[in-house]
Amino acid sequence: MRPMRSSLIICLALIALSGGMESGAFAADSGPATPVVVELFTSEGCSSCPPADTLLRAMDSAQGIPGAHLIVMEEHVDYWDDQGWKDPFSSHEVTQRQVDYAERLHVREPYTPEMVVDGAYEFTGNDRVLAVEALKKAVALPKVSVRISSIAMENGKLRAHIETDSVPEKADVMVALVLDHAESEVLRGENGGHHLKHVAVLTSLAKVGKAEKGRPFSKDISLGSKSLTQSCRLIAFLQEAGQGKIVGAAVEPVSK
Repeated sequence: MRPMRSSLIICLALIALSGGMESGAFAADSGPATPVVVELFTSEGCSSCPPADTLLRAMDSAQGIPGAHLIVMEEHVDYWDDQGWKDPFSSHEVTQRQVDYAERLHVREPYTPEMVVDGAYEFTGNDRVLAVEALKKAVALPKVSVRISSIAMENGKLRAHIETDSVPEKADVMVALVLDHAESEVLRGENGGHHLKHVAVLTSLAKVGKAEKGRPFSKDISLGSKSLTQSCRLIAFLQEAGQGKIVGAAVEPVSK
């Protein structure tokens, strides 16, 4: 019976990731959901990226992996910006983050679209089958609890409190601010004439501290960003030193 159930779960997950299920389709799954961070490296100047953007939106809305809470981040690189269209969401910091992943995950060179799951598994970002395989692996791994509280806007800055349970190894405490949704009318380049939709677009990423081995972490943080005028999400995650595996994460909405 177990193999049949596993096959059924995979099939349902594939349907969900295709955008064919409503959020909460697996609400009957018992126990707290395990956070899994999904990073998509993409660009509005790349013609093969829109299907990956669509897949990420399906992951975000359908949450189609049993027992998982998918925390997605759409990260726009800048190395396509000289190919006819400058991506308004691109940044060199995102490109450098992808370069660092390429070195650690033994990828020949950065490419788009690329997904990285929990800092541990990478694959072509529009491949639904590889996505399900990576997500199944990630959700089975133990995670450290991360909590975000006391979110408030004061004098144009976002303030919040970040805390975690004790960590098994040293880890960087990272905080990301992402736009809830975004859209673009692309005028030139490979996607010229297309209307593109995005979810969880990364606008800022910062290391706010280090969690020491065997100890919890707790800190009040303050972030400033022009994106605070729009609906955002605040993501906090623990990432092993050297941009290694992500071992815990949380996300909370930020109302404009």
